[in-house]
Amino acid sequence: MNVCEVVRGDGPIVLGQPHGGTFVPDDVRVRLNANGRKLADTDWHITRLYDGLLDGATVVKSNIHRYVIDANRDPEGVSLYPGQNTTTLVPLTDFDGQEIWTAGLEPTAEEVEARRRAYHAPYHAALRAELERVRDKHGVAILFDCHSIRSHIPFLFDGTLPDFNIGTNLGASCAAEVEVAAVAVCTHADGFASVTNGRFRGGWTTRHYGRPETGIHAIQMELSQSTYMQEAPPWSYLEERAARLRPHLKTILQYLNRLALSDALVR
Repeated sequence: MNVCEVVRGDGPIVLGQPHGGTFVPDDVRVRLNANGRKLADTDWHITRLYDGLLDGATVVKSNIHRYVIDANRDPEGVSLYPGQNTTTLVPLTDFDGQEIWTAGLEPTAEEVEARRRAYHAPYHAALRAELERVRDKHGVAILFDCHSIRSHIPFLFDGTLPDFNIGTNLGASCAAEVEVAAVAVCTHADGFASVTNGRFRGGWTTRHYGRPETGIHAIQMELSQSTYMQEAPPWSYLEERAARLRPHLKTILQYLNRLALSDALVR
């Protein structure tokens, strides 16, 4: 099993997909409890959802499940949201706050470091290489980090999550034009709710790579899974729902692609 896969395109957009993988090594799987083995917190079908939406886009996707190690967390273990419930570099609980490891078999600090080197570092080496390749070619690169999550998770947030959750680290991870383009599409998407820099302001990936002054812009899209799939086992992809959602994602990516090619972001 490759740690990650890269589908290389010739355009300025890079689609990051750190949480769609479901591979768990055997020596890790046997230590998960029955709850952990459900892999409930997967960004299910994320690659399928975005497939074919933008010609020329580069895709960098992790094949490793986030319970092994979370590729969208700070490798030093610093919390993304201090004071709020969240999960760690190697999660000890699921998104509902329930234990995922068999008692006494939780990962040690040494194991976390080994997994960081084996799985987290290679994914980010690949992502960094593609962003730099794209920027060298076009003078600018836009990382569009693709995520999804269940719409009701009381442990993480109150109420129902909006359909589109745009994160730009309060505007720091991209030029204003990038945020404005995404917000405009989501705001006018009939039948869909949206928020910008709400509960999800962008994970470590968005915050780490989003350096507009270097020519690399980053924006996270956290989708409510109710927009395209069944939010309970067997986590089925729902074609009709996805067909209503995908045109809006396509429009966002096309707008960002044109923006990057227009030289408007080149400083």
